[in-house]
Amino acid sequence: MGFWDIIYVFGFPLAIVTMLFSLFASFWTNHTFKKYSKVHSARGVTGQQAAEEILRINQLSGSFGNDQSVSVERVAGNLTDHYSPKEKVLRLSDSVFDNTSVAAIGVAAHECGHAIQDSKGFIPNKIRSALVPLANVGSRFGPYMAIIGIIITSYSVSGTFGNALSLLGIGLFAFAVVFYLVTLPVELDASRRAIKILDSTNILDDDELAGAKKVLRAAAMTYVAAAAASIITLLRLLAMRSRR
Repeated sequence: MGFWDIIYVFGFPLAIVTMLFSLFASFWTNHTFKKYSKVHSARGVTGQQAAEEILRINQLSGSFGNDQSVSVERVAGNLTDHYSPKEKVLRLSDSVFDNTSVAAIGVAAHECGHAIQDSKGFIPNKIRSALVPLANVGSRFGPYMAIIGIIITSYSVSGTFGNALSLLGIGLFAFAVVFYLVTLPVELDASRRAIKILDSTNILDDDELAGAKKVLRAAAMTYVAAAAASIITLLRLLAMRSRR
């Protein structure tokens, strides 16, 4: 069998495997976060306080009054934490904002890592931000456009429109795949910065830092799973088009 024949035959089992891996990664992340949410830091520092201290150390807090100043806000939900580069706002979820747990501080430090990336012009972060519009469209509509195009091609005499539609759908979804791949180094780097800062500032002691590392490593698995799933989906679409 040729390469695309192999992907066509084994693509579905691979998709099942990646789906199971995604489910496990999500479960493990929640399990690890809940476990270390019960372990409170000796210093009694909250997620908000840890974030503000890290931002201050990196001259990104509001007290410096420069265009890189980042504010810290609360956002509703659980693990909805994120950094908004356009607004220069670091948003911490209800389960992190005023929580003194090792898990909360680890997550807050990770989001600070993204703020530091933004201030330093971290190239992969810039690439990811530029890909967001096309990646959103591609992940939502790309696979459907590709499959509809393939079906039209299969039952059409000329197949010109179907070919064009499937190519467009695959092309759009390719942007989503690149986005997921670029997200990996961005997230891993943010976690690396977080651990380094927590260690150097003694916000957490050695045992607590080990727990924070486990939380961030578990979270990283979800990004690996998302990247793997997107690659398998893209290969399956290409194999389907090749077979038609």
